[in-house]
Amino acid sequence: MDRRPDDAAMRDLKRISDPTRAAILRMLLDAPDGREAVTPLAERLGLQQPTVSHHLGLLREAGLVERTKEGRIAWYSVTPSAAGRVAEIVGGDGRPADQAAALPRIVADLTERYRGILSRETVAECVADSYDRLDGRPNRASSASAFAVDRLDAVLSVRRERHAVPRVLFVCVQNAGRSQLASAILRQLAGDRVVVRTAGSDPADAVRSTIVTVLDEVGTPLGGEFPKPLTDEAVRAADYVITMGCGDACPILPGREYLDWDIPDPVGRPLTAVRAIRDDIEHRVRELLGRIESEWPCRDERAPSPLHR
Repeated sequence: MDRRPDDAAMRDLKRISDPTRAAILRMLLDAPDGREAVTPLAERLGLQQPTVSHHLGLLREAGLVERTKEGRIAWYSVTPSAAGRVAEIVGGDGRPADQAAALPRIVADLTERYRGILSRETVAECVADSYDRLDGRPNRASSASAFAVDRLDAVLSVRRERHAVPRVLFVCVQNAGRSQLASAILRQLAGDRVVVRTAGSDPADAVRSTIVTVLDEVGTPLGGEFPKPLTDEAVRAADYVITMGCGDACPILPGREYLDWDIPDPVGRPLTAVRAIRDDIEHRVRELLGRIESEWPCRDERAPSPLHR
């Protein structure tokens, strides 16, 4: 039986809360009838159902969520006596009340991270722009922090005259399907031998649940990836730019190798079709990795890149 929430339970929320649990609470508050099942929650979050069930279990232990069963479906809702206080924490309009307030902390943390390398002003500008570009996304503050780090790292990689590790950028329209499949497979095959980034010309809110499913079927983790807008920094930092349906949105810069893969969009397709797309992408990624390894042998770091001769 779910226990009644009290002040201690609310303190528990602050202690155990993370972006995923905050997002779950917001979704439950925003649900038309105030309740939701695990499957649609997992699809919207782009997570496996057992992961969502685990988070819901922690929220139930804190007395913040209750579970009712109708037939074979288990429904979850915010415990009525805790709804008001939960709304204060995660935002009554379905967004965290303090997301923007997190920006100074992010800037301070990243300024320390890049101390002696990038100015505070550069970091602050990138954080603010990343936050603006992710408007309307769940976990906006933490996503903006990760997006800013990716962009700042890209800026630094462009500044370096020499680098020993090839860098690949996968670009599709929504950065929620094809590019995520390709990046996950390449990371699995190459490890730290290749730096992999992704972006989208019109990014979606989350990676498609079918993408997570077909990757899980072959034991390939997606990691903490999420859809990100295409930026000049990402293109400038890449040696290989692989486009998959983004059209003219990808800027053409000298010194990069561009490849366009004609791959159907998996959005709205059944799992059997998404599996075929996954297998097609895996074949192409393996060919790409072989090509990269032939062009980037274990060479002296002082040797010029064959792409820039």
